[in-house]
Amino acid sequence: MSDRPTGLLVPVTTPFDRASGDVAPVSLRDNTRTVLDAGANGVVAAGSTGEAPLLAEHEYGSVLEWLRDVVPDDRWLVAGAGRESTRATIDACRVAAAAGADAVLVRPPAYFAPSLSPQDIVVHFRRVADASPVPLLVYNMPKYTHVALAAAQLADLVDHENIWGAKDSSGDLKNFAAYRDAVPAWSLFVGSGALYYAGLELGAAGAVAAVGCFAAGPLAEVGAAFAAGDRGAAGGTQERLAPLHTEIVGAAGIAGVKAAMDLVGLAGGPVRAPLSDLGDRERDRVEVIVRQAGLLDG
Repeated sequence: MSDRPTGLLVPVTTPFDRASGDVAPVSLRDNTRTVLDAGANGVVAAGSTGEAPLLAEHEYGSVLEWLRDVVPDDRWLVAGAGRESTRATIDACRVAAAAGADAVLVRPPAYFAPSLSPQDIVVHFRRVADASPVPLLVYNMPKYTHVALAAAQLADLVDHENIWGAKDSSGDLKNFAAYRDAVPAWSLFVGSGALYYAGLELGAAGAVAAVGCFAAGPLAEVGAAFAAGDRGAAGGTQERLAPLHTEIVGAAGIAGVKAAMDLVGLAGGPVRAPLSDLGDRERDRVEVIVRQAGLLDG
């Protein structure tokens, strides 16, 4: 892949066998084929939505290999490769490249964050990018890492030829705009299904949004309509999808995403402990939101 990624990249979930708890490769591949057929430009594997911190290292490599089998060469396979040490992150990048990933998505280290200066984190990304066999996308996910990457840190990385872009999951459009000003040549992705249209207006290359796990078609339509100049259609579809992010992805988390997938006929299934599945009342609420968005027949 020579061109930089654009459009909708779906951060696919990792399905687990309900009896054994092992990764379910058939379901993983089937889900991925569905979102690609619905118009996604690619997928992100083993990211936050993919429960990456709960996967063993041998599972990580297997997930990427299974996905490479079904992701065509003209679609993006991006691998979440964030680890706590610089050395382990580089190792993950090498595993991802060997498995066929086109790029890696790398979060900042978080456990020792109080002991790290902003420059320490910049140096971490630079060293990872120096060693990674494939291009790197910087991942800002303060909800889970409790580390908020500043625009100035991205600006310190703008000259690195192996860093191609960033995903901003802060949910803050002012932060995204600051990123855009700091690194105008990068491919920047919004990490919220509720902000895809607004992000495109601010110059986003696309979205990496968990809503795409169960509503890839409509979410892809937002990008397609915007690219065609039909802002009305793009905005209308975005308005219909916004509650899916707020009420399911935001409020119910990965368990909510998987419950929504089950409802639309995909293989959501259980989350992995210590996460817990939704209760009946929460599942009923997810169904209401999915139905109101027009994703269910009847």
